Amino acid sequence: MPRRTSRPRGTAAPRITPASPCPCGLPAAYGECCGRFHSGSAAAPTCEALMRSRYAAFVVQDAAYLLRTWHPETRPPGVEFDPSMRWVGLDILDTTEGSAFHSAGTVTFRAHYTDDGRPDSLHEKSRFVRHEGAWVYATAAFVD
Repeated sequence: MPRRTSRPRGTAAPRITPASPCPCGLPAAYGECCGRFHSGSAAAPTCEALMRSRYAAFVVQDAAYLLRTWHPETRPPGVEFDPSMRWVGLDILDTTEGSAFHSAGTVTFRAHYTDDGRPDSLHEKSRFVRHEGAWVYATAAFVD
């Protein structure tokens, strides 16, 4: 009889297909929404779209996209995902500038997650700038 071994809890990213609802919260399929940014077939046109796509990248554990959309002056050497965390929702609370006509903008948001099953949230005001023509994440301030 085979022995069963215990597995660490929460180690796999949720399975998201192109037809799945986009984790960013917009009413579109992942492949037509943030998935096209993750694949590189399109670039986020606004800082809010970039914020949503970066949140979705945390959900699907796409470290390459997160690093690619991080300003080189503040980008860490890598991204590690906490296996006990699961991102479960995003609320965009405010945006300033960040359109096709701007070179900088901010997005204030609350990202909801569970940590070992306990609900919590991250409230942050992120600053985005254009770098080589594309929106990138620059810095953030925690709101609470």
